[in-house]
Amino acid sequence: MLCAERMQRIVQAIILGLIMGLAGSKMFAAAFIVTFAMMVMLFIAGLTGFCPGLMILKKIFPPCECEESKDK
Repeated sequence: MLCAERMQRIVQAIILGLIMGLAGSKMFAAAFIVTFAMMVMLFIAGLTGFCPGLMILKKIFPPCECEESKDK
């Protein structure tokens, strides 16, 4: 079953694919803006542990810690 952290990684992969598509379409300005926004979000999440996207996903999907405790 999908959990919030796994879904976050799937969304990040989709955004990276979007960036590749924008760059392939020679829309470099849009690709740069999306890449920069993603870099800022990841940097903030890495420094502070606060990730708004993950908070939203945890309201939709269960957190992964629940799956790990069920396995034990």
